Amino acid sequence: MKRRGIVRVLAVILLFGIIFSGVCFADNDNEAAEPLQMAQRTKTPFEKYGALKVEGSKLLAKDGSSCQLHGVSTHGIAWFPEYVNKSAFKNLRDQWGVDTIRLAMYTTEYNGYCNSGTENRTKQRKRVYTGIDAATDLGMYVIVDWHILSDGNPNRYVSRAKDFFGKVSKKYKDQENIIYEICNEPNGGVTWSQIKKYAKQIIPVIRKNNPDAIIIVGTPHWSQDVDKAAASPLKYENLLYSLHFYAGTHKQDLRDKMEKAVKKGLPIFVSEFSICDASGTGALNKTQGKKWITALNRHDISYVAWNLSNKNESSALIKTSCKKTKGWTRADFSASGKWYMDQI
Repeated sequence: MKRRGIVRVLAVILLFGIIFSGVCFADNDNEAAEPLQMAQRTKTPFEKYGALKVEGSKLLAKDGSSCQLHGVSTHGIAWFPEYVNKSAFKNLRDQWGVDTIRLAMYTTEYNGYCNSGTENRTKQRKRVYTGIDAATDLGMYVIVDWHILSDGNPNRYVSRAKDFFGKVSKKYKDQENIIYEICNEPNGGVTWSQIKKYAKQIIPVIRKNNPDAIIIVGTPHWSQDVDKAAASPLKYENLLYSLHFYAGTHKQDLRDKMEKAVKKGLPIFVSEFSICDASGTGALNKTQGKKWITALNRHDISYVAWNLSNKNESSALIKTSCKKTKGWTRADFSASGKWYMDQI
């Protein structure tokens, strides 16, 4: 009887041991699986899409699938340099789904790159480098924006542009997350042929260092006349053409122009927009804004919202009263900021 009792006890112990081991193995399997699932959920934008390319009217990921980027543009980095920081970009990426940062470097406005001295140009380039490095560390895409505005015609400072893009593209020649926007908003009666003349001088400078770089070319009339670019596109690979809109001012007629350009095969990138009027301020037109987003989504057209600052204007994404330059919650965003974050 004692032997049987001992055998029974040993059998029970063995059974519990097997069950317990199975539970432990199962837990270990779950622990091994969970980090994999987390890794899949937390891929950086660049890990997700890789080196981009343009085919037909589409921006494509490395695997050939359609890619639509959702970004935020800084305001002038000479005026709001404090927002060019890694923590700010990380917050936008992790909390709000932003995958692209546009670094707006004004060429002629206050402390502009082209109408100031060597010291300021060096300082502005370093700010651009800071933004590129921060975005790159976070696996985000970054747009280097040659932000012409009051100078109107990009040919006015073409030598400065060649020098700038030469320096940046050489420094980052091995990186695949950088997009070069070579002329923000040509205006003042500048023709498409004049813009093409400029582009033909700048594109080879970039391509000498990075043959496959994605380049955005501005279009006439504050980057609205994409129809003119569609009628006579440049003969280079991996080009996009910018379309800018402010929903309070630009409505169905500009969307129709965009639709016609896309049908002709023009690859469009909305590198700047807001839902106020074209001045960057005024009332928000959320109805037109939603129509724009619907149209852009239909064609997988990427878009970047203006602007990351707390400037006292309705296009600023941060509340004027908010002094934070990182770590934002929903309550810190302006009305246009909240609207935009809800779209992405």
